[in-house]
Amino acid sequence: MGSARIEVLWSPVHADKFVTWGTEIHLYEVVAIKDDSKWSGERLSQGTGAALLATSSSHQYVKCVDVCPRPEPDVLLGVGQANGKVALTTFGPSAFDALGLPGRELVPTHARQCNAVAWNPVDPGLLAAALDKYRSDHSVLLWDVRKGDPARPAAELCNSEAAHSLAWLGPQPHTLVVGASNKHIRIYDLRDPGRPVNCTQTKAVYGIAADAQNDCQLASHVENQAAIWDTRNFEKPILTLGQSRPVSKVLWCPTRRNMLAVLVRDSPAVLLHNVQHTTVGSEEVEPCVLERAVAVPGAGAGLASFSWHPAHESRLLAVSTSGTLIDHVVPERITLNWSPGSHLVWTHGRRGLKLVTDRDCVYARLGDVGVVMKRRAVGQYGLKEQLWLNGDVVDDDEKLRSVWHWLSLSHSLVEDGSMRGVPSRLPGVRCVLKLDSSQPTNGCALLKSETLCLPWSDVGDPNLHSTVRIYRSDERAKALLLCGWKFDRDTALGSFLDQLEGEGAFSRAAAIAVFNLKLRLAVAILNRGAASPRAPAAPNLNIVALALSGFSDSRNNMWRELCQTSVSQLTDPYLRAAFGFLTAEGDNYDAVLNESGMAVEDRVAFALTYLGDRRLADFLRVLTGKLVQEGDLAGILLTGASSHGVQLLQNYLDRTGDVQSASLLGIRMFEPEVVQDSVIQEWIASYRMLLNIWRLWHQRAHFDIAMNTFSPSEKPPQQVFVSCNFCGKSISAQMQGLSRNRNAFARLGATSQKLKMSSCPQCRKPLPRCAICLAHMGTPSGLHGDGRAGAAPSRLAEFSSWFTWCQSCRHGGHVAHVTQWFSDHSECPVTACACRCMSLDAAGKVTPALPHRS
Repeated sequence: MGSARIEVLWSPVHADKFVTWGTEIHLYEVVAIKDDSKWSGERLSQGTGAALLATSSSHQYVKCVDVCPRPEPDVLLGVGQANGKVALTTFGPSAFDALGLPGRELVPTHARQCNAVAWNPVDPGLLAAALDKYRSDHSVLLWDVRKGDPARPAAELCNSEAAHSLAWLGPQPHTLVVGASNKHIRIYDLRDPGRPVNCTQTKAVYGIAADAQNDCQLASHVENQAAIWDTRNFEKPILTLGQSRPVSKVLWCPTRRNMLAVLVRDSPAVLLHNVQHTTVGSEEVEPCVLERAVAVPGAGAGLASFSWHPAHESRLLAVSTSGTLIDHVVPERITLNWSPGSHLVWTHGRRGLKLVTDRDCVYARLGDVGVVMKRRAVGQYGLKEQLWLNGDVVDDDEKLRSVWHWLSLSHSLVEDGSMRGVPSRLPGVRCVLKLDSSQPTNGCALLKSETLCLPWSDVGDPNLHSTVRIYRSDERAKALLLCGWKFDRDTALGSFLDQLEGEGAFSRAAAIAVFNLKLRLAVAILNRGAASPRAPAAPNLNIVALALSGFSDSRNNMWRELCQTSVSQLTDPYLRAAFGFLTAEGDNYDAVLNESGMAVEDRVAFALTYLGDRRLADFLRVLTGKLVQEGDLAGILLTGASSHGVQLLQNYLDRTGDVQSASLLGIRMFEPEVVQDSVIQEWIASYRMLLNIWRLWHQRAHFDIAMNTFSPSEKPPQQVFVSCNFCGKSISAQMQGLSRNRNAFARLGATSQKLKMSSCPQCRKPLPRCAICLAHMGTPSGLHGDGRAGAAPSRLAEFSSWFTWCQSCRHGGHVAHVTQWFSDHSECPVTACACRCMSLDAAGKVTPALPHRS
């Protein structure tokens, strides 16, 4: 491929052929590459190559080329040259030889450059050429190559003007668009070529391209601008697309509607402009454009030209400035839809969609919380009366599981009286310590803690200072209960640590033992952990136990210095915290309090034990703000059922999308008046909608029951009532109004027989008739109280006089009459109605049991 190629063009009638031209014209065929090692031709893409079929070098100074759209196996070209001649040429013998077309030259009267040639896409015998200006001569010549005398053109346009570009307008065989004189775009009807049928003034007269998908839409360019035109409103372009560099080519995609490709100079990418036409009412508003740049692989420093494939969707052929050919399929702009029903759908071309559901293996990688929520909903998550049971449903989420278990602990402490005097049904640590926002800003002033100095029970020299300062109060004791850290006796501490060891949490058990001044117990726990198969692989607990056993309360020894420099190498947060506590200077326990790897309840319990009142209040305030902002459910230990808890759940929802847990925790934690807050009601409405979308009707019903059970509010409004067939208003509401009004009821005679209406109380139209007795129905149902204290309410009417109807044909009557009718019949009692009402009812399909005979 020695010659430099600057232009490329797909054949409009051959799916696998294209031409390139520069100083020479080349004809290629696209072939599939099966064996890379045997392919010696030019590669177009990973799986295709270009096989050179023929080369034509007989034409000098080629300026433009177009492929004849005649459906023949051979290729006929119209070649525009620098002298104005248009040569018809093929690559060797062809079917066009019998017509005498190959080798024919279409010569203008005066020689000047040919700027564009274009075959008529509907009538392939017509060829138009655009020429430079020559005084008193036409610059647009239309040739009919089927005529025997090619000396004279069939039509001439644009006298004494320069024609820069031209294009046939869509499927209209007689409409030609011409860009002329650097200032006009004209539309000609060749059946009357004397004058243009439409014209507009513009400098964008170059590279005119007609949209094959829309015969009213054109595109052109000049300098750094591309213009889009609508021939129905030709005064100005409907869109002007500014570019960063001079535009070299514009071309509409023949397989995608309203897709314009723009190539700018020295760019390795093709700019795609998707024109969005919008109609509001009956008027079309100004269109908008979605823009994107498609980088063509292998373009190098830039692209010289490109051509859309006429049939293959979004496929283009590009040529780089270095002469490299690239066959590239433009990736589609994907429209993605993710439904709450765990369906992920996106567009795949114009005619296809791709679908992935939760039954596909790849879907699990998406981490869709909807799948998790649906599975939990089926397992009655959040609806179990015992709070801790709901935590067992979510054993795949340790933090969520811990929250439900903590709620159960808080509830049990309130029930057994341990939280007496705390104004909350599920109090948090801040509520117990009276540090909530409802308290004075200096909440620490409300804390009156007792200071104690406890000795190390099993280490230290009696002659040295071997005590640790701790703080105690009734409020702190209650808060420690919420943290699970209430050890009045060594047996209670031992039981708790045995539980942790059983769970394999040896480092946590050892750290808590250290925090409770039981150093020997901590060493024993670490040694047992080292021998246990459930112990973690790192760190080596034997070595840690050995280091821990060397502790001395002396403030100036080598052990303390080495621990302070080496503790950062420990990977376990509880072991780091234990050594941080042992090496603390005075009451500076930041190494423990700031250890984020520790559970929040352990950090809070440590603070409740070792921090003074003011420092404790500051620590809890900062920690609460951090956990609320992060939406960390562990912060519920601090917030409890307060307003901070609502904000924490909202932030958790924003972070995870788990509206299920937010809703269920909301109705189980907060007081009924807090649940009515718009934020929580929005969670509840969203979760109910999800249950409906998943068609989990039973779970939705159980959720509604739980919502009214755990957070009771006012009685829900009536949802089903009898309405008038004419005016649509409720009849039952009017009847119930009379039944509740004792005076009105008395005026009607104080008997249920007289409380009857045969017409609508609103529009006075008659009510339906009983299909059996033909009397107008209107007897009220329900109970009526006569107002006397202790008196049982009386029925407004017996059940036999109520009215009922078939859900299929809507015919019915009094219960007694309908029951009697269907005891002997299965069809509707209304004449000409063939509905078998009784057979539609499940109760009618039950075979009655025979009476037992002894």
